Amino acid sequence: MSAWLARVRLFPGHLLALALCTGLAGAGAARAPGAAVAFAAVALAVGAAVVPERARYWLLALALALAGWWWGSMRLGALDHSVLRSQIGTAGHATLVVTEPPRLGPFGARAAVEVRAYRGDALREKALARLPAGAAPRQGTILDALVRVEAPRPPRDGFDERTWLRRRGVHVVVHVARWREVGRRGRLGGVADGIRGRVAASLAGAGKGVRGKLVVGIVLGDDQGVPQGLRDRFRAAGLYHVLAVSGQNIAFVAAGVLFLAWLLGIPRWAGEVGALAAIGGYVLAVGASPSVVRAGIAGALASLAWLAGRPRDRVHFLLVAAAALLAWNPYALLDPGFQLSFSAVAAIFWLAPPLARRLEVAGWPRLLREPVAIATACSVATAPVLWLQFQAVPLLSVPANALAGPAVAPLLGCALLAAALHPLVPSAAAALAWLAGWCAAWIALVARVIGALPLAQVRSPPGAVVAAVVTALAGAYAWRRWRTT
Repeated sequence: MSAWLARVRLFPGHLLALALCTGLAGAGAARAPGAAVAFAAVALAVGAAVVPERARYWLLALALALAGWWWGSMRLGALDHSVLRSQIGTAGHATLVVTEPPRLGPFGARAAVEVRAYRGDALREKALARLPAGAAPRQGTILDALVRVEAPRPPRDGFDERTWLRRRGVHVVVHVARWREVGRRGRLGGVADGIRGRVAASLAGAGKGVRGKLVVGIVLGDDQGVPQGLRDRFRAAGLYHVLAVSGQNIAFVAAGVLFLAWLLGIPRWAGEVGALAAIGGYVLAVGASPSVVRAGIAGALASLAWLAGRPRDRVHFLLVAAAALLAWNPYALLDPGFQLSFSAVAAIFWLAPPLARRLEVAGWPRLLREPVAIATACSVATAPVLWLQFQAVPLLSVPANALAGPAVAPLLGCALLAAALHPLVPSAAAALAWLAGWCAAWIALVARVIGALPLAQVRSPPGAVVAAVVTALAGAYAWRRWRTT
């Protein structure tokens, strides 16, 4: 135990960030009783200034845990509050702002909206809109609509829509009978819509059909244009993460800006400032999903660390990103995207390096050992999450990622460079988008072939056994690594 305490004491920043995350997450299990918790946190923080250094970090950690518990409880109270819940069963005119790209279905569309007014009363509340079949409004559109306010659907076929929406601060569904566009949103949301539209336009040269839809999905995290059958193959092959914006996307954005600054002879500090702006713009364009925010915060902190002349601590960046996400919405801890994103990154940090070294000793070529090590580590770490959330575990994700992974980096590089060049040299941007389209075609081929194999994915009840075995192996390996380092 003393050795463990000594080890933690070497990383006080990690301890404090972890304590804050623990307090924020704890609010989801039990709400803080009131302001007394906040006062206790302040008292502990003040007391830490007069105690010996050995106990100081532990007092500060306890203070941060209590502060996180209090703040998380306040945020959950705000997320659970709803004005429109009292209007369930009524109908009337509403002003809606479409905040995300609508998702089309065979019988209509659904979209995340913000209700700005209902039956003449001004308000600002999130809702899920269900629209009739036909043309769907674009993201950022302001609608004047005739709606009926209803409660979310009860649990059905293993999906609890009510709970899923509540964790996102949504408590009602507005069924739109008819609507008309009356404007576009402005301010920061309008900037995000403009960036997203320009990036999507620059990728038009990727090709029609699946190739173009896949490029847009990989770059902007929007998979609704990808056919459902192909999405199922991506899931079965363990490649669905490719369709979600990840740290690799953010890394390419920042690296591209820094390379351009070097090419033009711009000072490094100006390049880092430009990288910060580019990361912010990209996060706005693709939306604030957990994986995007995590990667965006980590990338921004890396640039800030360079500007401040401080060392880059990727573990600290990961914990700060988790704290920021949980501070905004403590329910995020229960979100599959949050769990998959952070478990995969933790696996890359702690499991992949020793696996790569083992493969090097075994004589694997460098071109293969790193992708295989990362794919194996991520597969082991995310298998329990996939089972708990979706009752399915892909068994062939390692070969699928080893084959598809080398095409993801060229795709992102070509696509993001095309977005940067499109306003200046449209022909060059179109050529780069075309190359990105062929990279997407290769990824789709891997997903189709591997995802169609009989043992590509297991579901219950055999999946339960696989998940249990994988969890036990991952836990045993992680414990062994902890004891021997």
